[in-house]
Amino acid sequence: MKLDNVFGSLTKRVLGVAATISFVAVGQAVAADQADPPVKVKEVKPVPAIPFFFVNDNRVTFAWMPDGKVTGYYSVNPDGSLNGSTAKQVYAFTHFDAWAYGTNFFSIAMQKADHNAPAVPCVLPGTTITGGRGNCAGETDIVGIIRSTFGWNEIFGTKAFTAGPLRNISFEVGADANTMNNMTASSRRAVVGGLQFAFDLPYKGYVNVAPLAFWEFSGHSGFTQCGLFGPGVPGVTCNADGNYSSRPTWAVEINYYMDLGFLPPSMQYFSVSGRAAWYGPKGDASGLPANSGPGRLSTATVTEFNSEPIRLTFDASKAAWGDKYSHFVDVWVAYRYWQNRLGFDHNATPNLCTVAATGQNNHTCTEETIYAGVTLKF
Repeated sequence: MKLDNVFGSLTKRVLGVAATISFVAVGQAVAADQADPPVKVKEVKPVPAIPFFFVNDNRVTFAWMPDGKVTGYYSVNPDGSLNGSTAKQVYAFTHFDAWAYGTNFFSIAMQKADHNAPAVPCVLPGTTITGGRGNCAGETDIVGIIRSTFGWNEIFGTKAFTAGPLRNISFEVGADANTMNNMTASSRRAVVGGLQFAFDLPYKGYVNVAPLAFWEFSGHSGFTQCGLFGPGVPGVTCNADGNYSSRPTWAVEINYYMDLGFLPPSMQYFSVSGRAAWYGPKGDASGLPANSGPGRLSTATVTEFNSEPIRLTFDASKAAWGDKYSHFVDVWVAYRYWQNRLGFDHNATPNLCTVAATGQNNHTCTEETIYAGVTLKF
């Protein structure tokens, strides 16, 4: 009985002490909360989201080309020589972006020719399709190009494809298209696919080399349409509606860019860039059997070389307003060389590169000119 009393009394004391401790602890906590100023929690700024496009570059260009060419279009000089020179105004929009797995490039350009390459209804300068006299406006050529790359380092999450000057290897795909409002209503559609090898150059420059497969799967030339020079044999000596398809071939495209960083600081406003492209033979020039006999409208194509080996650019906005405005306004001059335009043999293709009746070269299948322009970034 005494033990029960002792135990009961001890239990009450322990519970009482525990209750007292709990009450004091809670009271102290409440008192401390009431007495101390509130703790200021530092605001944590959210991590900015990574943009989908690391680079998003858009530009417009105006250029003047004093000695361009349009295949098959020429005038006759008073002394009987042929003038295949066609001045062109060039208006272009280009877009370039880089994202997590590669790059995209898109360009669309309008080339407006002078009267030496007339639009419909003229077939040659001063001559309409009916044989009458007419001073037709120069033709307009719309050209579109797209190229996309998918980097192996990015796809496979590795740096294995970076070694020495080699920065990356990529899959590359793309397409070309154009349309003209001349008498032949010529146009073409092509696709490309292959690899790109990207190399670093000094002064943050680069050179890209792309071996590709090229297929001009669709084209049109009214010049080869059945009925223009007689009934013909569709698919052999003429195309039923002027449409044709060329066979697949190979291509190599190269482009480069480099700032002239070795110049003195007061002159570091200049850069050089350029491109070169080879396209292999693609069968007959209009999808017809090559060497189809006397009076044929076309002939076998040859390797085409289209290049702008060098463009010297002056960064006018950087010179005027500082680094913050670099390449907002570029002024440039370039050299352009295009041999065997569109695959036509510049020495042999009758009716296009040479005068069929005489074999005289009309100088329209090789383009060589110095031209200049201004490019604005926005």
